This record gives sequence, C-alpha cells and structure tokens, in this order.
Amino acid sequence: MAVKKAVAKRAPAKKAGAKQMSVGDTYSCGVCGLAVTIDDVCGCVDTCDIICCDTPMKKKRSKK
Repeated sequence: MAVKKAVAKRAPAKKAGAKQMSVGDTYSCGVCGLAVTIDDVCGCVDTCDIICCDTPMKKKRSKK
C-alpha cells in the first residue's frame, strides 16, 4: 500500500487573529480525504498551511 505524504508549506502572513496550529489539531484533504493530526508544532513565526493534492488542508472540528 502506497503512503501519501502531506507537505507543510509556509504561507504568506495571515490577518491578525488567525489561529496557529496546536498539538492534537486534525486537518483533512477535501480532495482525497487524507487526515493529518498535529503531533509537534514547528514553531514558525508565520502560520503554515498543510498542502495535499495542491490545495490547503482544512481543519476538522474537534469532538467534545
């Protein structure tokens, strides 16, 4: 079975109030359905986007 890797790319600076990633956040690809859970935050100054299938992955709502 082939393993698909998601690539984190640095995005341009976002507006103030944009949330940064935190440990435990889950993102999913709207094209192929790949899901990624954040285990370690990179610590970049800018917000990073996780790119899959040439589109930014969307944050999934967490279950409470």
